[in-house]
Amino acid sequence: MKKFMDDDFILGSETAKHLYFDYARDLPIIDYHCHISPKEIYEDRRFDSLGDLWFGGRQKDGSCFGDHYKWRLMRSNGMDEDTVTGREDELKRFKGFADTLSMAAGNPMYHWCHLELKKYFGINEPLNADNAEDIWNKCNDMLKNSDDLTVRGIIRSSNVAYVGTTDDPTDTLIWHEKIAADKSVDFLVRPSFRPDRAINIHKPGFREYMESLAGAAGKESLKNTQDVIDALINRVEYFASHGCVASDHGLDYVPFRKTSMEECDKVFEKAMNGEPVSAGEAEGYQTALLTALGRAYSRYGIAMELHYSCLRNVNAKMYRKEGPDTGYDMIANSSCGENIAMLLSELDGTDELPKTILFSLNPADYDQIGTILGCFQSPEVPGKIQHGPAWWFNDSRSGMELQMRSLANLSLLGNFIGMLTDSRSFLSYTRHDYFRRIMCNMIGEWVENGEYPYDEKALKRIVTGISYYNAKRYFGI
Repeated sequence: MKKFMDDDFILGSETAKHLYFDYARDLPIIDYHCHISPKEIYEDRRFDSLGDLWFGGRQKDGSCFGDHYKWRLMRSNGMDEDTVTGREDELKRFKGFADTLSMAAGNPMYHWCHLELKKYFGINEPLNADNAEDIWNKCNDMLKNSDDLTVRGIIRSSNVAYVGTTDDPTDTLIWHEKIAADKSVDFLVRPSFRPDRAINIHKPGFREYMESLAGAAGKESLKNTQDVIDALINRVEYFASHGCVASDHGLDYVPFRKTSMEECDKVFEKAMNGEPVSAGEAEGYQTALLTALGRAYSRYGIAMELHYSCLRNVNAKMYRKEGPDTGYDMIANSSCGENIAMLLSELDGTDELPKTILFSLNPADYDQIGTILGCFQSPEVPGKIQHGPAWWFNDSRSGMELQMRSLANLSLLGNFIGMLTDSRSFLSYTRHDYFRRIMCNMIGEWVENGEYPYDEKALKRIVTGISYYNAKRYFGI
């Protein structure tokens, strides 16, 4: 029997160990997509407790912010919502989570949590209800006294070279400016452009958001679709001036329906008058915005990330109570591969196709993505069109292996830009280590089985590229 999560964790062969320890383990991390706060990075936040760091929860204004991965597990173990997202009794919540975690055999959260406890707190024993209070006290004492456990300390000790935050076009980017001016920050933090609220014309809050976008772009109001496009491109330029190298689009599905600006304006007028707009009606407007933004991204060297096939906030009662991003989302079945191809073809036809990363939350789309990639590559950068890493509900061991095997089958695994955290937690950098172990084990297995030669030079290039250098090249970092 192997020891629980020892140094060789997941590494099932001597080749896998060699690839991980000699090539992957010590490389810096490029976390090109996450949801952490640049304000907390600048202020170098010190967390009050492990509960504050691990769970987050209900804020003073009634909204919720934190790690919905953990919230979903606790709900699945029958914990009441006031304990899951409330903050009245943090130790009770931690004990409840410890009991939940002991039931989570096979769930990646079990591995993530123990990797975090081991790396940041030196705790190697499995967390359970019996030792929860002792671990709680030890971690809280370290959080209070260790400079390695402030936000910046965590980032430095994790060997993070680059952090790509997720930012709304209306953001002033003041915290990014402060970070850039602070010479003591020895890692890069850059904004990423996330214009979902301007694109989701059929969703609540669109009309109010148009006022905010107009103000950010220095306009009195936005009267039509072209005004919206002009305002967004104004903000793309602003983000680019602050070092932005990536945009991100969180879409239910990727639309593509070319229509006239007159038709787009009719839909825009309905939305601005407070009239309901169906998803189908929205598609022409959305296509106009995505196409215009894609061309702008191409001009400014900004990669376009498309996240899709997620059905959000499906529990209406809990959405009303807790708000968005609280763990009530699911995988969708969105048949939009043809739309993606048409969008990329439209942009490629005028030589304005930006670097593009495709993320589907539905693993059934993986092979389709793999075939899309091969249709739109170019010499601009190896792997210009990327199949993004296993995302959200898929970043388990089996999910990561499935995504990489699909990519290897249909494209070039060696040009893959690797893992990201997509997380709201500062401790989640251990997911990069988890990924690197899985990747090295998979490639090592191929070598051990005689499916790929023991070619030291080629193996080093593949493993170091996926771990670090491909993303560094891709984003121009």
